[in-house]
Amino acid sequence: MIGVELLDDPHADPSAVRHALRDIARLNALFGGTHAVVRELEPLFERRERETGNGKQETWTLLDVGAGSGDIARAAVLAARRHGVTLRPVGVELSRTAAHEAHATGLAVLVADGGALPIRPRSVDVVLASQVLHHLPHDVAVRWITSFDRLARRAVVLADLRRSGLAMAGVWLASFPLGFRATTRRDAVVSLRRGYTKREFSQMLREAGVPAVARYRPAFRIVGAWSPGSSR
Repeated sequence: MIGVELLDDPHADPSAVRHALRDIARLNALFGGTHAVVRELEPLFERRERETGNGKQETWTLLDVGAGSGDIARAAVLAARRHGVTLRPVGVELSRTAAHEAHATGLAVLVADGGALPIRPRSVDVVLASQVLHHLPHDVAVRWITSFDRLARRAVVLADLRRSGLAMAGVWLASFPLGFRATTRRDAVVSLRRGYTKREFSQMLREAGVPAVARYRPAFRIVGAWSPGSSR
């Protein structure tokens, strides 16, 4: 693993974690993290809307592994609502501080290790992991991806960072006028150093045995999404 981030430590100082999570939510909103996930989810919601028609409402479940403060899950709920889907999100967090922050905003949260989830196969509609995999060693990330494929009924959406020197310099410079803390500034650069190329991300997906390839998205994001059980 490259470097150490504050959120790698489940026992980190709670005050520092809260500040970091709020900065990350702002980064997601301003620099493409939220958009990258919603862009992958919306075709799924649109397809359901076309297939059911007549304004029929449905309720789906979303498992957000590494939910942070819950900002991505909340954006997914709003996107689903536009297409007649009531999304019931459940966050997964190993950090009790992060779990408390997400729960305070109304998100149901399970305190658990994302690699050992007490959830039955095909028991949730969508599994989401945003900016989580770069916190894991390669072989562990592959195992997590394989487990996500077993849990989801409709889709798995993975979103992470594209490694880029330009992005590192940009987020470092932008952090000053945005008033981010020094820890956030440092961790943002470490996260980008841990990010993936398309080839690296696609390799993980192949090793996990899932029918997906990596795609770049704006603002130095990388995604992979698929429907469990579909063929390559």
